[in-house]
Amino acid sequence: MKKEVVSPNIRNFIMSLRDVGYTFDVAVADVLDNSIAAGASEVHIQMLGEPELVFCMLDNGNGMAASELVEAMRLGTKNPNEERNKSDLGRFGLGLKTASFSQCKCLTVISKKDKKTSVRQWDLNYIADADEWILLAPPLSQLNKLPLLKKLNGQDSGTLVVWQGIDSVSKDELSSVITNLRRHLSLVFHQFLEGGPKQKAINIEINNNSLVPFNPFNINHPATQQLTSEKLKIGKSTITIQPYILPHHSKLSQQEYEEYATEEGYTKSQGFYLYRSRRLLIYGTWWGLHRTNDAHKLVRIKIDITNEQDKYWGIDIKKSTASPIPELKSDLKRIIKQVTEKGSRPYTGRGKKIEDKLTTKFWEMLPYDEGVRFTLNHDHPLLERLTSELSEESLGLLEIYLKGVEAYLPLEAIQAQLLQNPYEVHQNTLMTEEDIRTIAEKLRTAGLSEEEIAGLLKTEIFKNREGLF
Repeated sequence: MKKEVVSPNIRNFIMSLRDVGYTFDVAVADVLDNSIAAGASEVHIQMLGEPELVFCMLDNGNGMAASELVEAMRLGTKNPNEERNKSDLGRFGLGLKTASFSQCKCLTVISKKDKKTSVRQWDLNYIADADEWILLAPPLSQLNKLPLLKKLNGQDSGTLVVWQGIDSVSKDELSSVITNLRRHLSLVFHQFLEGGPKQKAINIEINNNSLVPFNPFNINHPATQQLTSEKLKIGKSTITIQPYILPHHSKLSQQEYEEYATEEGYTKSQGFYLYRSRRLLIYGTWWGLHRTNDAHKLVRIKIDITNEQDKYWGIDIKKSTASPIPELKSDLKRIIKQVTEKGSRPYTGRGKKIEDKLTTKFWEMLPYDEGVRFTLNHDHPLLERLTSELSEESLGLLEIYLKGVEAYLPLEAIQAQLLQNPYEVHQNTLMTEEDIRTIAEKLRTAGLSEEEIAGLLKTEIFKNREGLF
């Protein structure tokens, strides 16, 4: 059989390699994984806009000797099927390179180990012109103006990653890019920032400001429900599943409610949160096992897996896409059913309050044609008082008007506002204390009987206001 070597067009291949689909936040998180795997306790990120956009990430991890650095810069340095250290957050041996190439044209890595500093650099323009994968080793003297290099020189060990020739974002976007990056890393690495019984907290800084961990389950709030956890066995591995139900908005301040909604909002943030080796990979998804439902928007289910379980979840290079294998789906569906039934109670339970028999309500919920409908309470004392004084013609017009109010109650708009922006609904401000005193004065001078007064004191307006009569 005739054989021939067909080399790729490197210039075109580089363009394809850069278009993997990373966002800036996801790319930075992928690079940061290496710092955690290297045992770093400090990670310093600086992003500057002048004279050109430069991104730098320095850790105080183990560092690399020259030969280790060359291997780390190699594309596909790892076999994804090989067993890895439990703290290793990578898989394909591509993360550092593909994440960096997606954002910049020049990747420089400077690493210090055993008091020796090594430098290697991928310059995509140089590679395209040479039409060869040539790894550069620029002298340190050419790099002494790089941010954080002086800090690396003062450390015993560590690694500095530098992006230059950034073309994924512009200088005008710098402020919003940093804000979004802080938010993303605070969520994705919140368990590392928090620390634990056997895990020392890691400090991550962006432009000299330490990140504050954002735990999406609001575990410290007394109204958060932590349901019974469950362990699933697949092969020789164990998957830990911990469901949470977040507090109803009435139990939170507006600021806290909006914070835990995340940028996507509560409805899009419901579902599974997949962690691998304490690092959040995927969040806010049901993987097609359940339909997104406003009544379940407070349900968040944490899944913990180890890094040898990637084959069960189809995790991609960017660590931003995953899906469980069919063998897991039946168990996940069962858990979804159990949790969502409890997760909808903060809403279904509150909906039943209209049936409170101790208070005379303006509205009633009545069964109708195998369903329900909301109607005005036509036995309300105020309405009865009003209708008793109207002429037959006026009474007919009022009845038509009230039927219109009932028929065209904007249920969809009310539901949407309460679910999406509950703190922006100010219905209770329609009736002021002055309005209530005015109504009470008019009724008091109308010569009410004791029975009528007792009836009024049961209404929503006058309940617990005996002093008005």
